[in-house]
Amino acid sequence: MCVGVGMTLGSHLTPLSRSHIEQADVVFTALSDGVIELWLANMHPDVRSLQALYSEGRPRSTTYRQMVEVLLTEVRAGKRVCGAFYGHPGVFAGVAHRAIEIARAEGHSAHMEPGVSAEDCLYADLGIDPGRVGCQHYEASQYMLFRRRIDPSAYLVLWQVGVAGDQTLTRFSTGNAYRQVLVDVLSRDYPCDHEVILYEAATLPTHRPTISRFELRQLPGTDVSMHATLVVPPATAMEPDLAIREQLAALDSTTKETA
Repeated sequence: MCVGVGMTLGSHLTPLSRSHIEQADVVFTALSDGVIELWLANMHPDVRSLQALYSEGRPRSTTYRQMVEVLLTEVRAGKRVCGAFYGHPGVFAGVAHRAIEIARAEGHSAHMEPGVSAEDCLYADLGIDPGRVGCQHYEASQYMLFRRRIDPSAYLVLWQVGVAGDQTLTRFSTGNAYRQVLVDVLSRDYPCDHEVILYEAATLPTHRPTISRFELRQLPGTDVSMHATLVVPPATAMEPDLAIREQLAALDSTTKETA
């Protein structure tokens, strides 16, 4: 069982996820804040943090494989295992997906229970309705390393911008030069004076979300944490597709005539 505890301490944990945590034999955690780990430890006598498997210079892919193996070792021993992840357990949490996939392949019962993600908090805190003009989401390094078709009339959300451009998967942050490359890529579709937003969700009830607005060209000199997200608002208006509108209007007219 993999559950999400949400982003903000205590506020986002659903009754069902809490029940899975309390009924498990062992609980493994991958959380954003040590305070949240301590809070979770009050719910269960055997809570084990996976954070110690991270280390500077070790490829994150290696760390993630170790996390999966730690979870599965207890599953194979016949224990009821709960992995508690911050936010949503399936959003930027490949460990949960992989552990569930392997567990099911080996004949074990496995389930993912959703949680409140950073994306959900972002929409609420920034007042964005993704259905109004659309919203594109990419991991920042992936966006830089691959040619993606960007629609500047929709929102663009780049995750993990604090490690943007890291091809080694060993760093916990990249510097100004890497963010300048990100600006260079973004400038293919956006003017350098376009306003962007650096966002980070609140993890404690006493905290406020971090929201900074500045021009795109200023990103390289801006302090960016590992958990920060870059939001690029639309730079152009949506372009009407007149041919499709005419086609749909013809269908509307036909429908009325046959009604």
